[in-house]
Amino acid sequence: MSGFESLAGKRYLNLESFRKNGQGVRTPVWFAAAPGDGATLYVYSTSTSGKAKRLRRGGAVRVAPCDARGTVTGPWIDAQASIVDGEEFRYGMRLIDRKYRPWKQMLDLLSRLRPHARVVIAIRKQIASSSG
Repeated sequence: MSGFESLAGKRYLNLESFRKNGQGVRTPVWFAAAPGDGATLYVYSTSTSGKAKRLRRGGAVRVAPCDARGTVTGPWIDAQASIVDGEEFRYGMRLIDRKYRPWKQMLDLLSRLRPHARVVIAIRKQIASSSG
């Protein structure tokens, strides 16, 4: 099990990343799950967004299914997030492009008017440590 079962078939997830002082910041985002076990989720953002800046400092996040306005509709899941590049960047972007066609393509066209560097964020279920 991937741990992300509650996100299956959903269009939005609420991504909570954390400020230096530990305060959580929640953002509803589009996401795509890697096929197969769905153990990795991909999100994209601009490189200068608050969430990208927070993730560069630390990768602890929480995710939950939500609606377009960010209202949480399921359980929160602890996870680890990192900004990826190279082939994983391209792979994550392809998954998102495919899931949100044609809306993502329209946004891509509009973004050419004010281009911003983009990042892809890979989110993986946090492994619970066992004590004992």
